[in-house]
Amino acid sequence: MTFRAILLEENDGNVAGSVTELDDSRLPEGDVTVRIDYSDLNYKDGLILKGLARLVRTYPHVPGIDFSGTVEESASPDFAPGDRVVLTGWGLGERHWGGFAQKARVKSGWLVKVPDALTNLQAMAIGTAGFTAMISAMALEHAGLKPGAGPVLVTGASGGVGSVAVALLAALGHEVTASTGKSDEEDYLRGLGAASVIGRLEATGRPLEKGQWTGCVDTVGGATLATAAAQMGLHSAVAVCGNAGGNDLATTVLPFILRGVSLLGIDSVMYPASPRKTAWQRLATDLPIGKLEAMTEVIPLDGAFAAGGRILKGGVRGRTVIDVNA
Repeated sequence: MTFRAILLEENDGNVAGSVTELDDSRLPEGDVTVRIDYSDLNYKDGLILKGLARLVRTYPHVPGIDFSGTVEESASPDFAPGDRVVLTGWGLGERHWGGFAQKARVKSGWLVKVPDALTNLQAMAIGTAGFTAMISAMALEHAGLKPGAGPVLVTGASGGVGSVAVALLAALGHEVTASTGKSDEEDYLRGLGAASVIGRLEATGRPLEKGQWTGCVDTVGGATLATAAAQMGLHSAVAVCGNAGGNDLATTVLPFILRGVSLLGIDSVMYPASPRKTAWQRLATDLPIGKLEAMTEVIPLDGAFAAGGRILKGGVRGRTVIDVNA
């Protein structure tokens, strides 16, 4: 048996790939084999397709950090043929062959059953981006954020994580302020539920500014995160889940010791299995599906290369789902 996949190969330090046919015998080790329906496109996928950031160390390699599909074979008591499953994180598409393929073999502990309320397409429209937005919201709730407390900031709001965070937080009853560097995205973000839309947060160099936000989901990092921290209100929290604006953080301890601001690190890759299931159940009930569909584009497998280049340049809005069978 064969399956179609994007295969990346490295020659003299240069990474290139193409859609090719692979034999089932080339699938990596694992106790569950999945017939994939959909994958998706994330910033990390764009880096991997270009061979950047040394995220992949061993070639040839099948990329794709997410997938949804149906179990074909299982040696695990937790999954049976016919089960609909989703996989995000755990090094898929980096250390382990990923979802830009019609078939995958993985460890059963990495899989989550798709909630009955979601289709496989919807599960992948959520993907790592939506899952990250959900666990960011859960972290803010655990830190004390409640609806009606005041404005909640989402940075990088037109991206994948940001778009889902805007729609999700608004649906949970929060007054969402969406921050974006794209001035033409205001209608889009208001359509997702943002109460207000502001421009990108620029570096000010001031350790403290007027406290404005009761919570924040930051997908950008760098100067944006430093400015957001300086603008947080008393006993508020920032869920940090991205670094599109850089890894450096030039700030002071003042927001944290004078206003009691909490900095919450969000790791969606190695997030534990039990709360992972809880997050997916909440996504099925708390995220408005109509808003999800409004932010989602579906492309064929061979369209991943061009889309990967666009996402690295900030040219992708919302969520991009890859139909691996198209």
